[in-house]
Parts: sequence; C-alpha cells; structure tokens
Amino acid sequence: MSRRDEEYLVQKDLLARLQRGQIDRRQFLTRMMGAGLGIAGVSAALAGCAAPAAPAAAPASGGGAAPAAAVAERPLTPTFYQWIEDLHPSIPTVNAKFPGLNYQIAPVEGFGIERFVAEAKNQESTWDVYVGMTPFVEMTALIEAGVIEPWDDYIPQEVLDDIIPSIRAECTVDGKLYSWPFLLDVIGMGWNSEMTDTAGVASIPSTWTEYLEASKLIQSSGAALYGCTFDSHGWRSLAPYTHSLSSDVYTAEGLFDFNHEAAIEALKLMKEMMALSHPDILLEGATDGGVNGTPDEVAFAARKVAYYTKYFNAPLRMAANWPDPSKLMMGGLPKFENGEGSTVFWTTGSCLFKYGKNKDKAAEYLKSLTYDMQIWQDSIAGTPVAHPGQLPPYQSIYAGWEASRPDWLPDFVGLITGQLPKARAITNHAFGLSQFQIAKPEWEKYLTGAEPNPAIAMQGAWDIVQAEIAKTKA
Repeated sequence: MSRRDEEYLVQKDLLARLQRGQIDRRQFLTRMMGAGLGIAGVSAALAGCAAPAAPAAAPASGGGAAPAAAVAERPLTPTFYQWIEDLHPSIPTVNAKFPGLNYQIAPVEGFGIERFVAEAKNQESTWDVYVGMTPFVEMTALIEAGVIEPWDDYIPQEVLDDIIPSIRAECTVDGKLYSWPFLLDVIGMGWNSEMTDTAGVASIPSTWTEYLEASKLIQSSGAALYGCTFDSHGWRSLAPYTHSLSSDVYTAEGLFDFNHEAAIEALKLMKEMMALSHPDILLEGATDGGVNGTPDEVAFAARKVAYYTKYFNAPLRMAANWPDPSKLMMGGLPKFENGEGSTVFWTTGSCLFKYGKNKDKAAEYLKSLTYDMQIWQDSIAGTPVAHPGQLPPYQSIYAGWEASRPDWLPDFVGLITGQLPKARAITNHAFGLSQFQIAKPEWEKYLTGAEPNPAIAMQGAWDIVQAEIAKTKA
C-alpha cells in the first residue's frame, strides 16, 4: 500500500468525522497535519466542505443539580482517550445522566502519560478519572509514579464480583484493583471470504502452517494482491504469536523474554508472513504517535490482502469500508504445531487519579458507563460511525444474553469470548509496553535481512531493553 493510499484513507476518515460533527475544523486541521498530509492535503479536503462544528461539551438537561457533597469543589471531570469517543458514539447518552459533567479528551498520544505524571508531582490533577488505560501498557508506571490509587474503596462489591476472573486478575496489583475494566479486546484472525472463495480455500486455518499455505494460494491465484498481514507493533503480533506456541514467556519480574524459544519461533513466523505481505508492513502508523492508522489496517480496508491477525475490532472496523462487509469472516488465532494455542487479550479501562476529586461520583459514572446496554449494542452490532466489536467485562451481561438472546447479537461474540479462557494478558510491568517499542528496531534487523540469525536479533532486543531499564535504576 503506497503512502498516498494510506493518506487518502486517513483523509477520508477525518473528513467523514468532520461532516458528521464528531470533530470541529480545528481538530480536523490538527489531525490532518499530524498525519503528515500537509497544507495541500488539508486545503483539498476542506474545499467545498461546510460541515457543522462538533457541539461543545455541555451539561445535559433533564436532571437536577448534583448534591453539594458530590461536587467536591468542581464538577465530575472524566477524560477519555480520543479513539474511545470516536468508536463509541453512545458515550454522550451516559454523560447526559450526570448533570454538570465536565467531559474532556485526554492530552495523550501514543499512550503517553507525561501530563498525568507531571501533575501528580505537584499533588494535583485536572481530572478525576481517565478512561483509556490498558493494564500492561501504563498501569504499573502510573502506580509507581503515585498518579493513581486503587478502586477498592469506591467500586461496589457486586460490580467487583461481576468482573470476569481473568480480567479482574489483569487489572489487579498486590490484591488491589487499579483498572476498572471497560472494553475487552482479544487477538484473533479475520479474512476476506470473497478472496478465499475465489482461490478455492475452503477450510479455516487452525495452524500457522495452514495459514501460510492458504496465504500463498491466495496470492499465487491472483485472488488478492497479498496473502496476509499483521501489525508490526510487538504487543499486537510478536506477543500473541509467541503465546500461540507458549505463553510461559515472562521473566520472574514480568518482562517478555525475547530470548525464549517460542519468541524466536514467532519472529521467524513474522518473516514468513512478510514474504506474503505488502512492502510497507513495518512502517509506523499515520495517527496517534504511530500506533494507529497502521499499514495493515489500510491494506485490509482497501481489500488488498486476504488474511489478517490482530484484535478482532480491527478487521471489523476495516471491513466496514468494503462494498459488502458481510464478506468478513473471523476465527481464533492459529497456533504452531503442538503449540499451546493461547493468544493475547487486554482490556482498556479507567484509572482513578490519586489527586482527583469526586471519587464516589466517579465510581457511579463508571458503573453507568460500563453497564450501558446501548454502548454494548452499538459496539457489537455496529453503527454508521464505527463497528469496534469490543466486548463488556462482566459475567452478568453474557448471562443475560444467554438467557434471552437479543436479535442484534452476532455470532462472533461467542467466538471472541471463546478465546478468552485460553488467552493470556501481557504481564504488567513498568516496561510492559515500552519493552516492545524499545526492542523493535533490534528484532526487525532479522525481518529486514540485516541480521540473518533470529536468535542474535532477539538477543539484541533483550539487551537494549535491559540497558534502558538499567538507566532508570542508575
């Protein structure tokens, strides 16, 4: 996929948001420039566009004033990662239940937490709760920096007991719940059935050998330009591929062991996939500090590739761009022969700022948000805005659907939740995410051919992470 193709899709997406009133012209201009589209691209996109500006956040009508005790010096002030608002358009319906709510978009990009840490050093916080934290990504760093506190004194016991056990464990440190889970993602496989049908591929790949063979057939038959794709960020590819062979790949302190045999086999698999994929697969994404708007998404959305392994919400969102989204099929992540057959899951949830206010009210808000049935229907069934397919973290919701299945509930919900028992979260660590970012240039030496030995490349990955950790202890 050329850079021009990628820029076109990013521009098209941003323009659609502007026309729907989801972003205003200032936000549109900022993101266009941030994606590297330049003045010419911005001018072309805006030519003839008279989209209304997004309405400013304002208190919802229809309720009385919040009790004085709940205000606690200022209105309840949650802040959300931008992509959550983009993918879940029913959030305003929850906000409307909380008169005076001061809803904001978080000053984060690429999972950055610098603003939160800086404020905590001054024993202050502009916000009460942040919706956008992923446990393995930044939770440990926020705890160690004294930015957040546990939810245990505020979350209702019935909610705590309702969280799926593996998710509750993911969100817990030293017996305390630091992340109130919201959106569940699991790494799996999607494919374009129009392409597989054309190539005569009838079976669903259950092993990586079958996956590669089907991808080769797709490409050689001309059914698609490329056979398969993946996201080159390690937590979205290297880690889940490793888990499919063995998930016992973390050190006693919680780091990913790049030298583990399963990790080396996963890296070798990635190189085999690259031979069947688009040439820009290792490039960073066009948005959010390089972690989103990635080449794999662009290629799958443009119907240039058949097979795709990533969290399930990625193929769902990208297939929405197809002439016939029903051609999307999904299945569990393939595994190595005699492999464990695990994968990776995580939840994006909410953390409670230690120096925030309105903590009881924040818990009330999070309960309302995470149990809102319209949000889950929109996420799972899709809306004209997006189709993320992210799932709830609560046992009771699935039990209710099983007892009385909604007519909008698609079969893929059972597919995704069926992966959860064998999936494993990436271990929480202060370098849980950054270890993959730091190590990426080293393991990619094998993928690009600069280093012919995968074990040497992975030793380099391990060494550079250890060096960075040592700097923090010096």
